[in-house]
Amino acid sequence: MNNTHSAPKGARTPWQVTRSVWYAMFMREAISRTMSDRMGWFWMIFEPFALVAIMVGIRSFVSGDNLIANAPFIPWMIVGMMGFFLVREGMMRGMGAIDANSSLFAYRQVQPIDPVLVRNFLEGALRSFIFLIFIGGGLMLGLDMYPDNAIRAMAAWLSLWCLGVGLGLVTSVSATLVPEVGKVVRMLSLPLMIISGAIFPLNQLPHWLLEYLMFNPVPHALENLRLGFFENYQVIHGTSMLYFWLVTLTLNALGLLMHLRFVDRLKAK
Repeated sequence: MNNTHSAPKGARTPWQVTRSVWYAMFMREAISRTMSDRMGWFWMIFEPFALVAIMVGIRSFVSGDNLIANAPFIPWMIVGMMGFFLVREGMMRGMGAIDANSSLFAYRQVQPIDPVLVRNFLEGALRSFIFLIFIGGGLMLGLDMYPDNAIRAMAAWLSLWCLGVGLGLVTSVSATLVPEVGKVVRMLSLPLMIISGAIFPLNQLPHWLLEYLMFNPVPHALENLRLGFFENYQVIHGTSMLYFWLVTLTLNALGLLMHLRFVDRLKAK
C-alpha cells in the first residue's frame, strides 16, 4: 500500500536546504571579505598588530611593562585583545548582515537569520586563523605565547565566539529596525574594550568599581582565556564562567526570539 504522505522522491529535507543556503552564503561572504579588497588580508592582520604595538608602547612608556602577576605583559595583552576582537567583530558584523543581503530574501529558503549566523561563523574562523598567526609569530620572536592548558584556552575562545554570536543576533535585529542603535553600538566599542580588561588589568581598579564592571560578561571569558595560556595567572576576583554562560545563552535565546518575532519586518526592510 503506497504512503501518499511521503515526501516526493528526490525532494530535499529542510536541513539539506538550509545547509545549501549557508554554504552558498558562506562562499559569497568569504570571497567578498577576502578577495574584493586587495589589502583585505593585510588589514585583518595589521589592525590588531598595530593596536597591540601602540598599547604596548604607551604602557611601557607610562609605567614599565612588568605589571601583570605571573604573566608576561605583551603576550597577556595580545591574548586579551584577540579575545575581545572576536566578540566585537561578531557584534559589529552581525549589524550590517541583514541590509547587505536583503536582495536574497526574495528566495523563500533564505531567512534574515542566515546571513547573521554565516557572517559570525566566517568572522570567528578568520579571527581564529589570525590568532594562530600571532601565536606562531610570538613564539618565533621568543614570546611566551604557548598555552599552558590548551583545552582551557580553546574552551574560553569558543565561549567568546558564542557571546559574539549572541550579540550579533540581538544587534542585527535592533540596528536593522532602529538604525540609531547601530551608531550607539559603534560608539561603545572602544569604551567596551577598556572596561573589558583587554588592554589593562582590571584588578588594579578599586573594588567598588570592579563589582560593577564584572556585570560585563566579556572579562569573565577573557580571564579564563589568559588562564589557559598562563597557568599561574591570578584571575580577577569574581570571575565566573557560570555567570558568563547565563548571559551568553540569554543573549542567544533573545536574539533567536527577536528574529522569529520580527522576521516579516526584517524581510520588508
